[in-house]
Amino acid sequence: MMAAIPLDIARIYLEPAVPDHARGREILARFPNAERIPVESHWRIPELRDADPGDYLSSKRQSLVLGVKKGLTFRPNGRSADFIAPSSSNGCAMACAYCYVARRKGHSNPVSVFVNIDAILAATARHAARQGPKTVPDQVDPAAWVYDLGENGDLSVDAGISDNVRDMVALFRTLPNAKGSFATKWVNPSLLDYDPQGRTRVRMSLMPPALAKLLDVRTAPVAERIAAIPDLHRAGYEVHLNFSPVVMREGWEAEWGALFDELDDVLPTPIKDQLAAEIIMLTHNEGLHEVNLAWHPRAEDILWRPDIQERKVSEGGGVNLRYRRGWKGTWLARFQALLAARMPYCRVRYAF
Repeated sequence: MMAAIPLDIARIYLEPAVPDHARGREILARFPNAERIPVESHWRIPELRDADPGDYLSSKRQSLVLGVKKGLTFRPNGRSADFIAPSSSNGCAMACAYCYVARRKGHSNPVSVFVNIDAILAATARHAARQGPKTVPDQVDPAAWVYDLGENGDLSVDAGISDNVRDMVALFRTLPNAKGSFATKWVNPSLLDYDPQGRTRVRMSLMPPALAKLLDVRTAPVAERIAAIPDLHRAGYEVHLNFSPVVMREGWEAEWGALFDELDDVLPTPIKDQLAAEIIMLTHNEGLHEVNLAWHPRAEDILWRPDIQERKVSEGGGVNLRYRRGWKGTWLARFQALLAARMPYCRVRYAF
């Protein structure tokens, strides 16, 4: 039985080919009372993209998009993973105020699930086979090619919609030279019976609870995420931590230090022995700032800080704000020193 998810699906937008796929038919049967709205493209849905920003949350709760993944390409990464795999979904039922996916998809980004999971799995298996053994250890993993499976969503939530995540975990059990990986802010007990056998890495995303209450809207409370880490490890997942985003505000060292102390108290030795973390400093976006002002202006009090941030135009032409050069490096070094003092066994895989 699938875990309860933060969704109350009232309408499903679906591309014409969705019912031709077994996974598409399964999902439609799971939500039989939802209105079905045909669309030409899962990406271009004007009533979602151009909706009232003040009603940001309702589409995340009530809308589901089903489509067919067109481009099955693999992008080199070198940070969280060796490669970004073709995603089985896009968008999210949660509403983190800093979410970069929302920047790209316009106003609203409810969960979009891709129903051609067989093609995604087959492409992943072929790509891993072409890599051969990993002969040079790196910061991603000493022995396996790691594939990020959930770059544009949260697979713990997706696992409550379909069996796409279960199928991906099952695939990586069969690939001796590869691991799957995804970050999450949701606790879904159904993941515990997927039998990953150490071939899937879960990166539990954490920040101080008071900060998460303000910024991580509709996510699992931080205490629940921490409590789930030992369960995931016992179930056979490799579990790492994702300290993201690190938001600079008064008292940040005290609140992050308290989080590190809680982790040190809760995590058992077998997890500490394999623990690694990613550290990602906040990058904000001008367009997302405008959306947030309509539905969650309090978040912008700490996310939008031109006094300590500088503008940077992205490759796609978007205007981002990141912490100023020099200051960012100093704060990141202090963060890493704090982590090393409180959790010296926690290896930092990468930080930026």
